[in-house]
Amino acid sequence: MAGTGVRMQLLMGPTVVLPAPYEVVDALIGVQVWSSGRQQDAFRLTFALGKDSAVDYGLLRGGYFDPPARVSVAVAMGATFDVLINGIVTDHQVVPSDRPGASRLVVTGDDLSFELALEERSASYPGQSDAEIVEKIVTGYGLRPEVTATDDRPTESMRIPNQQGTDLDYVRRLARRNGFVFFLEPTRLPGVSTAYWGPEPRGPGGQPPLSVGMGPDANVEGPITFGFDAAGPATPQVTILEPRTGLSITIPLPASPLAALSGRPTAALRKVTARDAAHLDPVQAVMRAMAMSSDAADAVTGRGELDAVRYGRVLRPRRSVEVRGAGQSHDGGYYVQEVSHLIERGSYRQSFVLTREGLGALSTRVGLS
Repeated sequence: MAGTGVRMQLLMGPTVVLPAPYEVVDALIGVQVWSSGRQQDAFRLTFALGKDSAVDYGLLRGGYFDPPARVSVAVAMGATFDVLINGIVTDHQVVPSDRPGASRLVVTGDDLSFELALEERSASYPGQSDAEIVEKIVTGYGLRPEVTATDDRPTESMRIPNQQGTDLDYVRRLARRNGFVFFLEPTRLPGVSTAYWGPEPRGPGGQPPLSVGMGPDANVEGPITFGFDAAGPATPQVTILEPRTGLSITIPLPASPLAALSGRPTAALRKVTARDAAHLDPVQAVMRAMAMSSDAADAVTGRGELDAVRYGRVLRPRRSVEVRGAGQSHDGGYYVQEVSHLIERGSYRQSFVLTREGLGALSTRVGLS
């Protein structure tokens, strides 16, 4: 499946993924995978559906996609092999048609974090830091933890970390509290994913630059559309009460934990105030300010589409990439916020969303090593 030089592999199974049976691969028409830095990854598989008896469809009767079956989608280009998603089937839909060969089976699902949202629980974690709690939770699901250490280990006399709800909600809440993000990312081994919990990874991404308007060297289909929102960035304000005197203390804003991507960061026009912060101690207040700073919206957004064969690689979300050929204001580094993959026979296209905090590149040597 897909174009010259690209091979797609579909793996599936009730608990361990293996190459899909021939009848499944032969019926596959299209694959869509959505990867995002802010939401769960998801997939959609579309199959041609034909009755092999008077009463039922073979693909359904085989039970291949009975939830919660596992699915992995991978692509190979040249010497590279990338797993796009390790997921779990959540539902499927039959779209019948009176025309022969036009009936469809649409199978959809989420990444493996779906498992973390299936059970609500009450749990306490005395004497454990947020990072230790997260590592304990994700390891219990067979995920490979990539957890940034935190040193906020409270004593039992101070407070006891307490969970009420699903593991997914709790891990995300702890991430927001520290100004972090949480997502799952496939490893190069189908069926195995890493659970990342830490600062938004805006460092060097190691990805080829996106080139526009450069003739035969261009690898982006058409232009990248850029938007600038001056009302996006915001300055957080956190005020606490000193318990002995009752005086209000405004917490100084810490430096942003995010790596700079632009040469001219956009000044924040808005101010946002932390609610329910009066009872926080200074350390907790600084963490709240850092979390709000990380959540402040970027000013610049870029959207485009590329042909994966011309690009020569899978563009990965949740890391940076450089843009060249878009002009001085829009060249330079960006954070890849979202990537959507559309794979059909003879075609593999990726659409993307890029973000950063301002205009202009950090360096004049954009895309050069």
